[in-house]
Amino acid sequence: MARLKTLGSRIKESTGSRVKVVSPGSWRSGMTSSQRGYGYKWQQARERYLRDNPLCVYCERNGRTTAARIVDHIVAHRGDMVLFWDQANWQSLCKPCHDSVKQAEEAAGLGS
Repeated sequence: MARLKTLGSRIKESTGSRVKVVSPGSWRSGMTSSQRGYGYKWQQARERYLRDNPLCVYCERNGRTTAARIVDHIVAHRGDMVLFWDQANWQSLCKPCHDSVKQAEEAAGLGS
């Protein structure tokens, strides 16, 4: 039992929420996801869009068939709600493509 007590002090408690570091000058600073537009209305629109566009567009370009989980803004909206809600600016992506290919494109200044 003594070993378990000493181990406990080395484990951080998790609140279950994800912490995202946002640059101080970012348009997102100090805003919740709901304040940035990702509330109930977005979740409903996202579900409909994925139902109508279920495959990852990046994977399709490479001859693969992969279910999409993310509705991505092709051009980063940066708080512009007109661009945010413009479905012509949406694309379906799988999580691996969103987290790698899309992020690399944005870092390189493409699509923004």
